[in-house]
Amino acid sequence: MGNPSLDVPKKLFFTKGIGVHKEKLNSFELALRSAGIEKFNIVTVSSILPPGCMIISKQKGLELLVPGQIVYAVMSQNSSNEPGRLMASSIGCAIPIDVNQYGYLSEHHSFGQNEKEAGEYAEDLAAEMLASTLGIPFDIDATYDEKKEIFKIDGRIVKTRNIVQSAVCDRKGLWTTVITAAIFIME
Repeated sequence: MGNPSLDVPKKLFFTKGIGVHKEKLNSFELALRSAGIEKFNIVTVSSILPPGCMIISKQKGLELLVPGQIVYAVMSQNSSNEPGRLMASSIGCAIPIDVNQYGYLSEHHSFGQNEKEAGEYAEDLAAEMLASTLGIPFDIDATYDEKKEIFKIDGRIVKTRNIVQSAVCDRKGLWTTVITAAIFIME
């Protein structure tokens, strides 16, 4: 067994994409291309944001990777071929103020939610997981502003954010796929 510290990502970037094709698999591939991550072997992982993991731009992140590389990611995806169906894919992120504490990433996919709704929902999921780890009471049913106030009062959550890709399915019944991802970089 290798040194476990080498397996902890040091950086991550967020990306999103959409693909439309007559075949579901091809629509997924086109969504990966749209997101700029089609050339990697993606392994999905659960939702822990490592302590001190730096969020970088997509462009900078892609420069640090090579085609064929095994890349770890928290990914959300959604597909449908139902004409006119609204769908979304989102990743939420909750980052604690203490850089030695881990944070959370959440994946959410839905039908009928617009980008704002899906993004806030994913963000709330990540914040709720972090809040429970820190022992902060968290009411998922409170309004968005009320939750932000709880974070400010407690002072332990620095930032929450999200990335969303939504789409209305092709009117001719082609497969439409949306993806969002947090791509980890080990260096």
